[in-house]
Amino acid sequence: MRAFFHPDQQLHVPQQFMRTGRISNPADLPSRTEALLAALERRRIKVERPKDYGTAPALTVHTNDYLEFLAGAYGVWTKLPNAGPEVLPNCFPYWNARVELPHRPPCPSPHPIAQAGYYLGDLAVPIGEYTYTSSLAATHTAAAAADAVMAGEGAAYALCRPSGHHARADRASGFCYLNNGAVAAQRLRSKFERVAILDIDAHHGDGTQAIFYQRGDVFTISIHADPAAYYPFFTGYEHERGHGQGEGANLNIPLAPGTGDAELMAALKRAGEAIVRFGAEALVLSLGFDNHAEDPIGVLKVTTAGFQPVGKFIRGLGLPTVVVQEGGYQISVIGDCLDRFFAGAGDFS
Repeated sequence: MRAFFHPDQQLHVPQQFMRTGRISNPADLPSRTEALLAALERRRIKVERPKDYGTAPALTVHTNDYLEFLAGAYGVWTKLPNAGPEVLPNCFPYWNARVELPHRPPCPSPHPIAQAGYYLGDLAVPIGEYTYTSSLAATHTAAAAADAVMAGEGAAYALCRPSGHHARADRASGFCYLNNGAVAAQRLRSKFERVAILDIDAHHGDGTQAIFYQRGDVFTISIHADPAAYYPFFTGYEHERGHGQGEGANLNIPLAPGTGDAELMAALKRAGEAIVRFGAEALVLSLGFDNHAEDPIGVLKVTTAGFQPVGKFIRGLGLPTVVVQEGGYQISVIGDCLDRFFAGAGDFS
């Protein structure tokens, strides 16, 4: 299995995020990738640096005005009177849930505060000096892994940071700025007629769902903690099945808080059956470790050992697979979780 990572992904160092009414210390630290890189080294998996793809992969799933905002927001923000150390919104526009619209029009106001509220969906996506640099590099990592699979690799691992599955076509949220899994899936579509995205991060992949919600060629599946009591709260329910041409091409499998290994595997079996029925020719696995029992912001109880049968199951689907790293914030365990996943997955040959 080939693995990809760009060192610029380490440059994003958030200083804060809102949690239960308090500005808290950040959870998405550069040390997350250090733990995962160490796991790859232990398994003697060479890590390759992706080439510079520019903005082309990101623009296949994101709007140009949103990318321009991400690229320039910090520089404009620092010129505001009394500006804080990072871009954070203090006002949010109201938009109804019109699923027939793939994205919103550009922000009507050029003011930095207006644009922050328009393009940042919550207080967990502060923009610092290198946020855009890191986020764009993560899309290059995802694109390189997809290219490797299209060139004949059975599987490739994209060590992406920041994560991506909460990022919509025109909005950041939940530690996510650009949607790496969506970038990989869209790239795979240049070769494969039908692609599935299976997201097993603890949080619903609301950004991924929104990007593909009206499409029948990409099947999105998310296995996550029940959003009735967990972020992102407003999406991730079983009745969300897609819209228009995408009707039936979206599947959410919520899990009760406290769910462990056995329930996760039962959900995976259900997801696998749906992937087979869909006729997927390639797979993107959005792999999160925040469903681990020790995760500081998690509510599920998956064990480290529980990721080995996950890897075995994914390999058993027999599909060309891009594994895209999503969340996981207990740094002492995520490397071992990745190691167990690879132990189960083998080399996909």
